[in-house]
Amino acid sequence: MGLHIAMLSAEYPPRWGGMGSTVYHLSAALVELGHRITVITRDGGGKAIAQDGVNIREVKWLYAPMAFTRSYGKHALADLKKLHSEDSVDVVHLHCPMISWTESQFKDCKENVAPIVSSLHGSWLGEKDGLRIAAKQKEAAVWANPNDLAILLSARHYAKFERAAVNVSDICVANSHATKEDFLERYSPPPDWNCQVIHWGVDTEMFHPSGEPKDAEMNQILAVGRLAARKGYGSLLKAFAVVKEKIPNSELLIVGRGHLKNRLEKQAIKLGISSSVRIDSGMPFDKLAEEFRNADLVVYPSYYEGQGLIPLEAMASGTPVATVDHGPLPEMVDDSVGGLFTMANIDSMSSVILSLLSDKKGLEDRGNAGRQRVLENYTYGKNAEKFSQIYSNLAK
Repeated sequence: MGLHIAMLSAEYPPRWGGMGSTVYHLSAALVELGHRITVITRDGGGKAIAQDGVNIREVKWLYAPMAFTRSYGKHALADLKKLHSEDSVDVVHLHCPMISWTESQFKDCKENVAPIVSSLHGSWLGEKDGLRIAAKQKEAAVWANPNDLAILLSARHYAKFERAAVNVSDICVANSHATKEDFLERYSPPPDWNCQVIHWGVDTEMFHPSGEPKDAEMNQILAVGRLAARKGYGSLLKAFAVVKEKIPNSELLIVGRGHLKNRLEKQAIKLGISSSVRIDSGMPFDKLAEEFRNADLVVYPSYYEGQGLIPLEAMASGTPVATVDHGPLPEMVDDSVGGLFTMANIDSMSSVILSLLSDKKGLEDRGNAGRQRVLENYTYGKNAEKFSQIYSNLAK
């Protein structure tokens, strides 16, 4: 019998992002299994994308870095109680850390609404560490972006709400083994802490191989993600300058929204590679999916991720991935589907990129292996099956 699941997420399309995409696709997959989903999200993001069997409710929130997680959490809990009084909720699924509840709020929900599953998408302290590494690597504008500055200054304060999720949730679900270890080390959960690991999947219908041969005359490198300091684009430009010198017929496309576009373009000019670098602030999803298919290689140089979905989107598209040998990324990527380089090491990054681009047959084989790995391990259908079992156990 299907359950009524209340999904509390600060992001929901058209607020995509990693969390928004995850909640959207997971909700649809859960509906296919017979569940009813109500998503309580923030208002003001634009017209929510409708899905059969998914009810969207929007609440107020304070427009301020980090502080929005508290105000959104407060209004979401009040709306959740109202929902439960009108239409009984069986399980509450929180998507942390973009919702901040105190231990008393968690207990209020458990006592007056339903059991709680808390998805751990990463930690604020982990984000802070990533920004510190970015600063050491002289990435552009670490201290200029209000959101990054807020994380640097207040992550320790907001970590107490993550500790509350660890201590009071009925079950936590980390999106990688690295995230689980991160929470174990930072928060020392109780001995009976119930935490599973479920890697998020990707949309394998949107992201799929082209079936057409790649452009043999040009090496297309793609990087996707928010234009923020912790994504490592400054280091990528330095590595690409080395690649460009060794393999002149190479081009780099960076796709992402954010405040760094002008700074990165100026850096490309200083490095003498501006004619081979294009930075696009955003494009329709079908166009982005086409870029994934057309690329010879996707590079993901991030300094911190809870999981990191971009490598999976590349693999689903039949495109190899070069990424960092740090955190959750090696859980998904290895030499059979791409390559790993030392985080924040320009020589290592450029060496791995050069090695991969120099072996066209190897690129094709790695792309095929990546697609197969995603289909076997990283789909929303598999996510839904695992979460459905968790919900059923809690709702007994």
